[in-house]
Amino acid sequence: MNELSLKITNELKHIPFTPEAKNLSFSEKQKMVEVSKQFESLLTSMMLKSMNQTSGGGMFGESSFGGDFFDSIFQFEIADQISKGTGLGVADQIYKRLTGENLSTEVLNTKLEPIKKQPTIEVTSSNLETPAVIPSNQSLNRLSKYEDIINNASDTYGVDKNIIKSVILAESSAKENAVSTANAKGLMQIIDSTAKYLGINNVFDPKENIMGGAKYLSELLRKYNGNLKFALAGYNAGPGNVDKYNGIPPFTETQTYVKRVTGYLKNFEEPKNVL
Repeated sequence: MNELSLKITNELKHIPFTPEAKNLSFSEKQKMVEVSKQFESLLTSMMLKSMNQTSGGGMFGESSFGGDFFDSIFQFEIADQISKGTGLGVADQIYKRLTGENLSTEVLNTKLEPIKKQPTIEVTSSNLETPAVIPSNQSLNRLSKYEDIINNASDTYGVDKNIIKSVILAESSAKENAVSTANAKGLMQIIDSTAKYLGINNVFDPKENIMGGAKYLSELLRKYNGNLKFALAGYNAGPGNVDKYNGIPPFTETQTYVKRVTGYLKNFEEPKNVL
């Protein structure tokens, strides 16, 4: 058997070494996982292609109709499935080089529930200057149906339940089937790419949606050291824009959104007169 045409001397040689762990968010780590897995899948596909070329005829034989095309399809599919499993160990090494950490089961786990409950986040940035916003009775009635899920999300991810309620009201008026012009979906208006990283399988399922949204909020609150307004701006405009402007971005939509959520929050927190 001839030597494979694909020569690999040191597949990690050109990957920069990171001696210390970086302070990456959960979503950022999952993006690193995806990149690492994709690279391993590509490398595995190249190895399979080289093996087929060496053996001659490919998987479907030399005389098969469309064999070259189907060979390529199967090579990529098999490589993808291998990388999704235990793989060759290449993705693990790439991930470690990029993040400075070992690839843990927590990052690989696509379930919403974390391994252990997160501590309650101490929220800073007082909202007393924001006038209270009173939601409609209809939206409050819809919101009341999800009280148990909201309490569970609050306990699990350490985010105050009134913050979760306020975000739901601002995002969707508590309509579980809401879809925005930007294709954000569900109660907390989560876009498909964010849903994927949060491990949400059905974005219109109230429990998955609220748990995922609360998880994302907790991540943003921790990223911004409990600064609620920065976290809300990140939820609306993306943390990249908050980092770029070192605060709430100068977008009318985002600034209005932050005021609206904090207005709902103030309404929930204000003592109600009992007649």
